[in-house]
Amino acid sequence: MLTLENPIVQLYTRLIGGVLAGFILGRVLPKVSSSYLGKFLFFVGTPFSIIAFMRRAQLSGAILIAPLTAWIAIFVGAGLAWIWIDIGVSDERLKTISRGIKYVTQLDPEAAIALESPELKTSWSKRTQGSFLLAMMVGNTAFLGIPVILSLLGTEYFAWGLFYELLGTAMGVNILGIVIASHYGTVKKSQGWLGPIQAILKNPALWAFAIGFFSRQIPLPTPIEEFLKTGAWCVISLSLMMIGMQLSKLTSLRNLKQGLTCLAIKMLLTPLVVGTGLMFFGITGAPRLLLVLQMGMPPSFSTTLLAEAFNLDRELAVTTVAIGCAALLFTIPIWMWLFGF
Repeated sequence: MLTLENPIVQLYTRLIGGVLAGFILGRVLPKVSSSYLGKFLFFVGTPFSIIAFMRRAQLSGAILIAPLTAWIAIFVGAGLAWIWIDIGVSDERLKTISRGIKYVTQLDPEAAIALESPELKTSWSKRTQGSFLLAMMVGNTAFLGIPVILSLLGTEYFAWGLFYELLGTAMGVNILGIVIASHYGTVKKSQGWLGPIQAILKNPALWAFAIGFFSRQIPLPTPIEEFLKTGAWCVISLSLMMIGMQLSKLTSLRNLKQGLTCLAIKMLLTPLVVGTGLMFFGITGAPRLLLVLQMGMPPSFSTTLLAEAFNLDRELAVTTVAIGCAALLFTIPIWMWLFGF
């Protein structure tokens, strides 16, 4: 029976309330407000909460399975995306032939040239393939994933989620994400490997993790500990509001068929396959549920930023992010039922 004390009820109340409040504020406040809030969270809020939660987290050698699982999920998602793209492109070619286009090209030489072009009027253009791959690979494991695991599993396994984000998703976006975006996009940004590595090392969350780790053995007065705890949960609320403000900026939802396919693989198939596989490596209980929840997060907002910067299919990126956030409300109970303990 669902009551107000039920963790899922509390989580949904926090998720829906925070995102809805942010959505309303995003419509009312100036557009630069979300930018200011994002910078505050990146440089101050998120590092503060990491330090606070790290002091209560449990660490063990097995925790290294978290970033490893993140990379496995990234490559599984990329592999499934490539397979689906190949099926989609092949299907379009078959349909083109079946409609008698070849006969038309015999009468129109220009149409024959267009038929051989890789950028033929297709729903799987190179730009679309890039956005599809990115959406399949990286999820919103920071602003959305961390609040979810904290609400359902508490601070005990916080470090697992943080390792998944910092050494998995964040590195995946800054390295593989940029490589894929530059390859499939029409705007080339030649940073080499130095740029992504610098972005990772300059991430305040990484340094906050180190501070929180080494300060675990330093006792603090109870009032200060309570201040850290309260402040950290306030940051979580601001993170959810940040998501709502970002969603308020989305103006269109197109490419629904491809978007729904992407989300079905990203948020259902990949977590199910990898999560089941973890059982054979002795990862069960709360750690496995945490990893499955992180794998099942909707595509990260960074995919829309990369789509914008590298001229990928922004409409597909926006569609997967928006629908994915709504779909999360339906997938969480599935993972709790399948992988709960």
